[in-house]
Amino acid sequence: MNPYSSPVSRIGVLGMGTYLPSGTRTNQDVAAAAGVTPEWIAQRTGVHTRHVADPDQAASDLAAAAVRAAVAAAGIDIDQLDVLIAATSTPDELGPSTACRVQALTGARHAVALDVSAACAGWLFAARVAHDWLRGHGGARYAAVVGVEAYSKFLDPTDRGTAVLFADGAAAAVLGPVPDGAGFTDFRLGSDGTGAHHVLIPAGGSRVPASPATLGDHRHHIHMDGRAVRDFIVEIFPRLVRESLAANDLRLQDIDAFITHQPNPVLLRSLGERIGIPPGRLVIVGDEVGNIGAASAPYALAGAAARGLLPRGGRILLAVFGAGVTWGSALLTWTGAPTIRIAPTRVPHAGASLAASPASAPPLQRSSS
Repeated sequence: MNPYSSPVSRIGVLGMGTYLPSGTRTNQDVAAAAGVTPEWIAQRTGVHTRHVADPDQAASDLAAAAVRAAVAAAGIDIDQLDVLIAATSTPDELGPSTACRVQALTGARHAVALDVSAACAGWLFAARVAHDWLRGHGGARYAAVVGVEAYSKFLDPTDRGTAVLFADGAAAAVLGPVPDGAGFTDFRLGSDGTGAHHVLIPAGGSRVPASPATLGDHRHHIHMDGRAVRDFIVEIFPRLVRESLAANDLRLQDIDAFITHQPNPVLLRSLGERIGIPPGRLVIVGDEVGNIGAASAPYALAGAAARGLLPRGGRILLAVFGAGVTWGSALLTWTGAPTIRIAPTRVPHAGASLAASPASAPPLQRSSS
């Protein structure tokens, strides 16, 4: 039996929220330490600026701001959340889950909180967990799914392969029941652990615990085999699009927007042209924010909604890929969910408060497609 043809309510996006920290690094700021020029960065990556968390901000602080915004956009109260899932590769600590930190910060007292770790594909993996949870648990209605990264805490500024790309940010969606014919269908997720060594933070876990030696060897920074990662993206992105379209008897022209992970805007544009994606339908935001990992795809989705690129009833193809290696796709029929973007400014952090009041939250910018 096809689970997506079940009489249980369809699950879709009810509201979205994003948060970018106030600090920024331009190409001029990162070029010298990385041994390149600003022009080289722009030509090779397409990234122009990156947002950077404050020293006292952790992933949970960014995520909490995005979740608050998504809940406000959805028009529900925070204590109506039944599930809160955080997707991140840069957790506050190895334990507890970052989602538990977000729960405390937001006051989502009734939510079951857990993390999903699937690198840059994590938000879609988490959305699948939330989708199935809501469809399979009687009485559960609303889930918050947030992708967040604080990559700046793990970067070697002299490594041009990572320092020019990775940045910080968060994007969240509230999922819940939507009318028949709308919402998510056809999730397709995959992984291949034989490629786990291509992108990783080598030390700090149970295999290589932190020590003076690991600190001295910079093994707590992100290490990436850029060539292997590029080869993986060049193979997997077209395959995800091709397989999703074929399985659903669709053509490229039938998709109103293609939402993807944002590893490198130059590479994405090149692949979009190679695939034949119609002009203007491949949403690219990495030039504005860099690679924000698990937050990239939901940030692109929220940005497209805020700019009016997603028509009500429009068909969206999500395609994500990340370390692990991991990948996934899904179809989403849009319901016109509003988006709230938090203007970059300082937000309350876990070290200062476990339950920030509405009065202390930063200003909101509301958009609706």
